[in-house]
Amino acid sequence: MKEVVSIIKEQFQNWGIIWRISNYEDQASYQNHYLGLAWEYLYPLIQIAIYWIVFSGGFKKGSNLNGVSYLMWMVIGITPWFFMNRAVLDGSKSIYQRVNMVSKMKFPVSVLPSIRIIGNLNAFWTMLIFSIALGFFNNIYPSLAWLQWIYYFFAMLCLMFALSIFNSTVSVLVRDWQILLQSIMRMLFYLSGVLFNFQTTGFPAPFVRILELNPFWYIISGFRESMFQQSSMFSRPILTLVFWGFVLFMLLVGSHLHYKFRSRFVDMI
Repeated sequence: MKEVVSIIKEQFQNWGIIWRISNYEDQASYQNHYLGLAWEYLYPLIQIAIYWIVFSGGFKKGSNLNGVSYLMWMVIGITPWFFMNRAVLDGSKSIYQRVNMVSKMKFPVSVLPSIRIIGNLNAFWTMLIFSIALGFFNNIYPSLAWLQWIYYFFAMLCLMFALSIFNSTVSVLVRDWQILLQSIMRMLFYLSGVLFNFQTTGFPAPFVRILELNPFWYIISGFRESMFQQSSMFSRPILTLVFWGFVLFMLLVGSHLHYKFRSRFVDMI
């Protein structure tokens, strides 16, 4: 637990560096493109259009889910997923891509995953605003239930930080981990309820209960249920305990590995 506290303290102590570098890297990534940073917002919108055409027009034929249009249901679920997917993959390679920079500057290696997490937030805010605007066209208006987004946003950041500390360290130790992680995230895309509602598509109840233990499903369903006022964040205490237990476990293991090998990162890379 001491290692966890130390890593979290490093994030707060170096928050200014994290913010400035994340903004710089976003601008540098698109500086040679005609549309520049606009691609960071256009890409998820294009992906949404593709999924809507295929899964709503092609398979579901425009059907509603509990009175909510499929497009609306999918958009509010895919918004946190796009952020989490990019944050996990970018965070996993944050150390071995930037460790040489840290060796020449005075700030801890542990802030590198946070830089990538913060750097992906711009697209998330844009997608969330798009989801809210789309909700107005579907007669979904702000309510007190939307305040639960504050909790789920905080939970999402904690999950991303815990996974990034773990994955970024393991990716340095085992270079094949990055390739395996990409495959895992592709699989989780379909197992996290982004495109399919497992509770209404005829899946066996025991199978659905297992899928609900997925921490990504917890975040995605939380954003949906808050927007559509379907349930309260206090209505699923067991899943909440499972989620935070998983976050704490990954943070403990990731922090231990990080502190154990951080002095050798440069040599390993």
